Amino acid sequence: MSKVKYYYDHETLSYRKIQRKKRTTVKYVALFMLASALFAFLMIFIASQFIESPREREMARELSNMQLQYKLLNKRLDEAYAALENVEERDNAIYRLYFEANPIPLEQRRAGFGGINRYKKYEGYDNSKLIVESNKRLDVLEKAIVVQSKSLDEVAVLAENKEKFLAAIPAIQPVNNEDLTRMASGFGFRTDPFTKARKFHYGMDFTAPRGTPVYATGDGIVERADNSATGYGKHIRIDHGYGYVSLYAHLYNYNVRVNQRVKRGDLIGYVGSTGRSEAPHLHYEIFKDGERINPINFYYGNLSPEEFDELLKRASLENQSLD
Repeated sequence: MSKVKYYYDHETLSYRKIQRKKRTTVKYVALFMLASALFAFLMIFIASQFIESPREREMARELSNMQLQYKLLNKRLDEAYAALENVEERDNAIYRLYFEANPIPLEQRRAGFGGINRYKKYEGYDNSKLIVESNKRLDVLEKAIVVQSKSLDEVAVLAENKEKFLAAIPAIQPVNNEDLTRMASGFGFRTDPFTKARKFHYGMDFTAPRGTPVYATGDGIVERADNSATGYGKHIRIDHGYGYVSLYAHLYNYNVRVNQRVKRGDLIGYVGSTGRSEAPHLHYEIFKDGERINPINFYYGNLSPEEFDELLKRASLENQSLD
């Protein structure tokens, strides 16, 4: 039961009952409801700013986990790139170089994808940059692996002919060390024995007695065995394939004929002094794709490191050639 309230009327000197109008009651109720609603809204707003709901906490955990997973993914990508770079370096510096294949440039290995934007579907999110960069790195890595795989397939094909290739390359000294008087002259500028002028000497001269055996330095086919080339006298040319040709000049005699197939180490002739020669010696040259190259780099087949170092020192001296 509601309480009855009174007020003192000074005119009548008596207490009179307070009569509340319905309009006033409605007004008070409305104000109370409005204040309550505003207070509730304020509390909800404050709670939304400072207090996470279970759903928000769950989403926050998922987002944090996703960011962690992307960081771990990028770390694994770094490790994959490092491993791939190691393979690429060996591929360019060892495998392809060994088989005389052109190295694959880094621009080709790391090429991206042009044209249409492949990553548009990842844009417009809070972590779009992280997602796009990760996908770009993954795409480049996948493409680099494809390039490397094709390169190794190419190397594998070259390796199938490895034994034949290695046997064909001129790789031994054409005259045995014990038969040498001395290594007279190397590849480079030397003094001509006849004109005394300084000119380029395109081979190596091995001084040895007349009749000293001369050996084929690699497998191949005898291309020439005659004395019709100016200055060389009796000489032999062997085509080893792969662009390599070896020449043996100023011979005393032959032990092979044209079109004969020879193996590395086969006796092909004897040291002499025919043609433009000052004394008995073997003039030895190597051609690669028609260009004369320094034979000093092709004696790894029968010389020890110490013997090679000594040969290298003597070949570098700018002395007088014998032809």
